[in-house]
Amino acid sequence: MTGFDAGRLSNRVTLERPVRAADGAGGATLDWQEVATFWARIEPVEAGERNAADRLATRVTHRITLRFRGDVEGGMRVVHRGRNLAVTAWRDPDETRRLLVLEAVEERP
Repeated sequence: MTGFDAGRLSNRVTLERPVRAADGAGGATLDWQEVATFWARIEPVEAGERNAADRLATRVTHRITLRFRGDVEGGMRVVHRGRNLAVTAWRDPDETRRLLVLEAVEERP
């Protein structure tokens, strides 16, 4: 990743973490808490369709590149232009702690 141009981080995104709260009826509700807003690069990687609950659903995977941060965890999502991208994996591509690459999935009904 030497020579990365920070100007390529041109999409404003928000990182969110899931927060579960008791619903008072023995269950829980899921809400989302903002962790940070930052600039990132979003690249669509693959798109396909699959059957889900007897209907066709579109599945799109994305690669999201951002400046390194150590607080990314499983279950988080990236919100971009009203779309929710579930983070499935993340890595430091060259082990220098300069950048972080997230793999994410967007599922559309």
